Amino acid sequence: MPMSELYIGLMSGTSLDGVDGVLADCSSKRVRVLQHAARRFPPALSAELLALNRSGPDELHRAALAANALVRLYAEVIAELLRTADVAPAAVRAIGAHGQTVRHQPGQWDGTGYTLQLNNPALLAELSGICVVADFRSRDVAAGGQGAPLVPAFHRAQFGRGDEVVAILNVGGIANLSVLQAGRVLGFDCGPGNALLDHWCALHTRQPYDAEGRWAASGRVNEPLLQALLQEPYFGQAPPKSTGRDLFHADWLAQRLSGAGPVAAADVQATLTELSARVCARDLQRLGPGCRQLYVCGGGALNLELMRRLQAHLPEVRVENSAAAGLPALQVEAAAFAWLAQKALMRETGSLESVTGARGARVLGAVYPA
Repeated sequence: MPMSELYIGLMSGTSLDGVDGVLADCSSKRVRVLQHAARRFPPALSAELLALNRSGPDELHRAALAANALVRLYAEVIAELLRTADVAPAAVRAIGAHGQTVRHQPGQWDGTGYTLQLNNPALLAELSGICVVADFRSRDVAAGGQGAPLVPAFHRAQFGRGDEVVAILNVGGIANLSVLQAGRVLGFDCGPGNALLDHWCALHTRQPYDAEGRWAASGRVNEPLLQALLQEPYFGQAPPKSTGRDLFHADWLAQRLSGAGPVAAADVQATLTELSARVCARDLQRLGPGCRQLYVCGGGALNLELMRRLQAHLPEVRVENSAAAGLPALQVEAAAFAWLAQKALMRETGSLESVTGARGARVLGAVYPA
């Protein structure tokens, strides 16, 4: 009997809003999602994961407890996927579980870099009865790479069109761009996606995010503030590069607001939305000449104001939700981790030297048998 090629992929990203999971058929070149499930983070877990992005008291103990709580939420998503698809755990070959990034400090060739994702894959294997693949970034960092973004190789397999230049923009807490060109793939983190938008929205409206970008659309871009934000040196760095909440956090924004004078809260939201759109569009224009198709995934694809601004900056490019290519925006990254889990079990490389800058492509992930 042939071995099952059903995999589960789980993703909880820097937006800190919750978990997306997919049950995927990985038996052909393109992943086919059979079922999708999601769980929002309980407010206390979201707050703790955010706090653990910075140094604090007793953080080793707190991080271990947070990892356990996260994995129990993962297990709920897995149970829902199996129940709704009427699939037994034994039919699933593996789970790809990235974990929750709380530190990302990749080094360059000197062995000083590290990346840290909260996870407890051993517990997840116990709870689910399914083999778990986790810790996808560490091997690439050990080989001198950025360890991120992890998804461009998957984007190539899923969305590539031969000689046509196609770009995929994932807008989670951080925005990362994949440029698929003939014979070459570029991929890197552009800068903040939803992280600052969600922070500012929660601070001023008590809502976890700006639904459809309506609040941002009610404001006006403050040009002096935008120019101050654009002075961040990261935006001018050439790839390979990656970033996270280590750089783009509340204090980063507060420092720049302090020198901007009075700015209405809605205008700050509009300016942050413009910042996310501007840096992503500028990177695509600079590094993806000839691109005429941009698929947007992640929660940012549901921000209509952000999508409008992207299209305005890219008049020669068709800007669409990744659903137009057959994979809805909230399923892409979870599907990528199902695909990466398959690559790990097959001992095939899942990274790209052209993306991370590592010494070469590596097999990514550590395996925890059921």
